[in-house]
This record gives sequence, C-alpha cells and structure tokens, in this order.
Amino acid sequence: MSEPTSIRTPSSPSIEEPLCRSALYGTLSLSLHRPSQANLDHLRSPDTTAALAAAVSLMESNAPNDACSGLEARLGVWLPAIESLTMDSWQSGYTRMFGHTARGKVCPYETEYGQQGLFEQPRQLAKISGFYRAFGLEAAGVGHERADHASCELEFLEFLCRKEAVAAEMEDSGTLEETQKAMRLFLRDHVGRFARAFARHLEENDPDGFYGQLGSLLFDYVTLECQRAGIPPGLALLQIREADDDSTPMACGGQEELVQLRVPS
Repeated sequence: MSEPTSIRTPSSPSIEEPLCRSALYGTLSLSLHRPSQANLDHLRSPDTTAALAAAVSLMESNAPNDACSGLEARLGVWLPAIESLTMDSWQSGYTRMFGHTARGKVCPYETEYGQQGLFEQPRQLAKISGFYRAFGLEAAGVGHERADHASCELEFLEFLCRKEAVAAEMEDSGTLEETQKAMRLFLRDHVGRFARAFARHLEENDPDGFYGQLGSLLFDYVTLECQRAGIPPGLALLQIREADDDSTPMACGGQEELVQLRVPS
C-alpha cells in the first residue's frame, strides 16, 4: 500500500463503521503479503497502530451486547508481535509457514480447502475473479498472488468497506445497497467459508509468534463479521483438497492503495 491504513475523520457517523472495518481488513491483508521493507515499515508505522486502536475502540463502543469485546484484547497481544518484527524474522517466518508452493505448512489459498470435485477449483477461482471484475478490479498478476490468496480476498473486503463508506457519505443508496450485498455474498461464499480454518492453522503452527497472533485476531474478526452480516461462520476445521501436483508456485503471474488487486489496464 502506498500509505499505511488510516482512519479519516468521518463527516457522518454512518461511515465510521465501514472505515473501521476497512482498517482491520487492510492491515490483516498486508500482514499476509510477502515480506518487504516497505510492508514492514507500513505495519510498524505509528499511524497504522493508531488507526487499528481507533478502529477497534470505535467498533467496541458502537457494537451491541459487547460483540467486539474480544478484539481489543487480541489486538493488544498482536501489536507487540508487530513491534518486535524484523525483516529477517518476518522472512524466515513467512518461509517456514508458507514455503514456496501452494501447499506449505499453512495453505493461504481458499480453493485448496474442502474436498471439491475435479472442476470445482477453477470454478471457484472464476467466481472470485468475477467478484473482482464486477468492481473494476483484477488480481495484480506476475509477482503477486493468486486471486484466492487470503491477502487478496481480505484486500477486496477492505476495498468494499471503503466503497461502502463513500456511498454512505454521498447518500448513494443504490451503490450502498449493491456494495453491502456483494460484501455479504463474498463473506458467505469465500472469506467466511475458509478464513477461520486458515486462521486456526496459523495459530497451531506459530502459537506464540507473529503469524499465530495474527491468526487469533483474524479468527475472531471473521467470526464477528459473519455475525454482523447475519451469516453462519465457516468451520474452524477444513481439510485441504487432494491434488495430483503439489508444485504449484505460490505467486502467479481504481484504487491506488490496492496491492494484490488492480484496475485492469
């Protein structure tokens, strides 16, 4: 991202919530990108830390029945892990967790989860790409991740949250309705379906580290988002689908702040 995820001062309370949610989605997405000095600088920026703290505080104050009460505690544990992160430790942790193929110790690709039929994976990839195209986006291509990578899907929800906030501020009820509908469907069919199982794998394989604490926050946040959207959260345990070849490279070949997604040229 060109700038750290931030919370701008809203002119209407109706845009507070989507801006807070976008800050969380954006930072979770960035944390799952390939390590780079630029990404590390963004994560460790005081602006990012302040944005996350402000987002969780606003969400907790506005949520009914203490629905967000666990997020602040999760964030409080994860932020020190970010502060202690170095380029070397991040790179070694990334390699240890994800390896160099689609099926490392922890798999970040949605379509690898679940025992679908032979043609279900390309069908699901097409559906994910269809969501992106509907909003004028596509996977960034060479040097970035597949469309079904967790970082891409979280970045798409960050984008939708920002679009929701703009539509609310502009009182554009048509765009607001369509954006909220797309967000609910994408949560139901994609992020909500597999992200909790992915988060549990992160926790299990790095219980006291950066990725483990990230997994705990991701699990709770996706659960909360599914509850907010009125959809059942996905299973905490999903099998990785069977495959004949495990040598698929991890990287396959608007919004200026988007990294894994882009406006088609």
